[in-house]
Amino acid sequence: MSLDADDLLMFARVMEAGSFSRAAERLSLPKSTVSRRIAALEQRLGEKLLQRSTRRLVLTEFGQGVLEHARALAAEVDQALALALHRQQKPTGRLRVSMPADFALQALSEMLTRFTLDYPEVQLELDLSPRRVDLIAEGFDIAVRMGALGEDSQLAARRLATMTNGLYASPDYLRRNGEPLRPEALESMHGLMILNRHGEAMPWELRRGEPVQEQWRSVPTQRTLVNAPDMLLKFAVAGVGITAVGDHYARHAVSAGQLVRILPDWCLAPADCWAVFPERRLMPLRSRLFIEAMATALSGCSAPVVPPARAA
Repeated sequence: MSLDADDLLMFARVMEAGSFSRAAERLSLPKSTVSRRIAALEQRLGEKLLQRSTRRLVLTEFGQGVLEHARALAAEVDQALALALHRQQKPTGRLRVSMPADFALQALSEMLTRFTLDYPEVQLELDLSPRRVDLIAEGFDIAVRMGALGEDSQLAARRLATMTNGLYASPDYLRRNGEPLRPEALESMHGLMILNRHGEAMPWELRRGEPVQEQWRSVPTQRTLVNAPDMLLKFAVAGVGITAVGDHYARHAVSAGQLVRILPDWCLAPADCWAVFPERRLMPLRSRLFIEAMATALSGCSAPVVPPARAA
């Protein structure tokens, strides 16, 4: 029995993509060619590797065993290609990155502009949306994620920064409504709240002291719900109410005197910012440079926001 290593590699790519059509698109081959090559591989091996349906591909027990070897082969090929890319003096090729739009605009807009200018031979493709992309199935190189990470043996991650969070309001709102001195006072004020996936307000969970000495959790009775931090910030600057946002979002408005940090001894739990990418021994140079550029841009996000002197 003779096997073509390219067919094993194609089998691994099909299962990685999750469908013949997506694999054909990534390999720049007709779908019929990919299907015929896999069928020929099954014929040579003498057993079915997978069951085809209109919605998904299901591995047979035999296919699972063959896939382990095919993935090992694909990993060796990827490592060889990554080594070649790593040795390039200039990064080139397509770089697909997913991150939330508000985060890109507020925290990384200058970095993204500089990266495209510094590396014109990299074709940067940004997916600016809050959705949690499937890096492997959708062909992304990097995704930016906040908070706790799930377990995925096919992915690796690097912490870019730990984002601090606080409560902010405009000086005008505080003149009209008074400044809260304790978290309990927030319940009677206008809260500008993040809308969660279930259509409900995400409660404010405040803590004071390190280690934590006091905690408070609640939702103001009067509230406006938005699923975009950038919009909450605009409402707060306009004097609509109080909002809880990352300090990096509020930094420019605080410096301009448009917002004031309230209850400065209290804060929301910090959130880790991660760069997530497919597990590889060697990363393409374009990906490595992009992650380094993000880490540099976010290096000051954990520093406290220093407001200008407030009028007496």
